[in-house]
Amino acid sequence: MANKPPVLCIVGPTGIGKSDFGVSVAKAVGGEVVSADSMQIYKKMDIGTGKLREDEMQGVPHYLIDIAEPDATFSVAQWTKRADEAISSILRRQRLPIVVGGTGLYIRSITENLDFGKTRGSAQIRQKWEHYALKHGQLQLHKILEERDKEAAQRLHPNDVRRVIRALEVLETGGKPFSDGYDWSIQGGRYDTVQFGLRMNRQDLYARVEHRIDKMLETGLFDEVESLLRQDYNWDLISMQAIGYKELASYFRGLCTREEAVALLKRNTRRFVKRQMSWFGRDGRIKWLDVDPVKGIANDSFSQVYNEAVKLKAGIQKAETE
Repeated sequence: MANKPPVLCIVGPTGIGKSDFGVSVAKAVGGEVVSADSMQIYKKMDIGTGKLREDEMQGVPHYLIDIAEPDATFSVAQWTKRADEAISSILRRQRLPIVVGGTGLYIRSITENLDFGKTRGSAQIRQKWEHYALKHGQLQLHKILEERDKEAAQRLHPNDVRRVIRALEVLETGGKPFSDGYDWSIQGGRYDTVQFGLRMNRQDLYARVEHRIDKMLETGLFDEVESLLRQDYNWDLISMQAIGYKELASYFRGLCTREEAVALLKRNTRRFVKRQMSWFGRDGRIKWLDVDPVKGIANDSFSQVYNEAVKLKAGIQKAETE
């Protein structure tokens, strides 16, 4: 049996330095980056989503950034298809795919291969629940399923977000309980993945995130949000519900002062960081690396990632020939 294609994943909360670290690893081992960020897919939304500038990418190719208009519907299934295409392209050129991001649903679609079943669904409904999971967390999502299909909720762990979303989607599109006809088997992942997670003392990370927000504001985040609203991208779009855009849009809608919008943005970002750490913290496959708020990632931690990346890259040719 042929080996599975190798993929390195770098995960963690927003603002911890995943993007820069991904570039460093890619340059060291000959890799290319696939972004796993549900907001960086949108064009015209650069400052608030923390996209790297071209010079910060240091010549490393990046994929799945700026691939959709702000008013587009873009589901996890669509992202997964595009990610698979990017990974295949990278592997064909004997480069290592490095998936970098903090969107847990995207990462899980790479590390696992869960079947949503054959029941016809709705991309719009699916995206609604995907956004709900990102905003409120998997536990709250699971509670909603428990209210609507108790048997399915008993079978599905709250961490199994993709199938919880599928269950809610089926209920809304057909009304038939998901538990009546779903194949509960889980297929193995289609890639040989190694996951590294970046973590930091929570209070240090909160301070880092708030400093990052201050820099975004100095760079023109208010102007970016105002420009989107002037282009008739409504505040109720999925993209405009992203942290940074939702809070500042409230200011332009006259619902709060500028200072209140900034305070709300910082509070919501801290809460989002906490949810991200909770999400990734439940995955025992992740190898955690501590990030010092001043010194960054230690040399021995980088060496650990480099050595794993070299092993994965050595398997690319083997996977192609077997």
